[in-house]
Amino acid sequence: MDLLVKLYTLPPGPDPLPPGITLRRALAPEAPVILPWIEERFGAGWRAEAAVALSTCPPRIQIAHDDAGALLGFACHDVTARGLFGPTGVDEKARGTGLGKALLLASLRAMAADGYAYAVIGGAGPVEFYVKAVGAIPIDGSEPGLYRGMLRPR
Repeated sequence: MDLLVKLYTLPPGPDPLPPGITLRRALAPEAPVILPWIEERFGAGWRAEAAVALSTCPPRIQIAHDDAGALLGFACHDVTARGLFGPTGVDEKARGTGLGKALLLASLRAMAADGYAYAVIGGAGPVEFYVKAVGAIPIDGSEPGLYRGMLRPR
């Protein structure tokens, strides 16, 4: 199911992060680190979308890493369609720390700064998370959505 988010009602940032964590927009030359990390944890499809996010100027991907430079999470926007948030993912060891919400808000704020009033979260997995975090609203009739008929590895 797709969800709709009103970007003009987002709380101002920045959001609190766990100690020793940095959240920022990725740099294109970080692709050799970021893309394999994403594919290993979330699959080739998300890697492909993140590659698009890294190929734009400025990149449309937020990343979080610790002080040692270990990647902990990412959030993309405007990669499969304009106005679409995702994909996003947080390493298992960093889940439950608030990092997912911080990445979501950073990406949505970047979309608002680009002039969007609304964002669509495509094929949202944890619907309750998005409803609670940003007041996302389910879009009736949005299944199977944009990804219907997509070619997949055999």
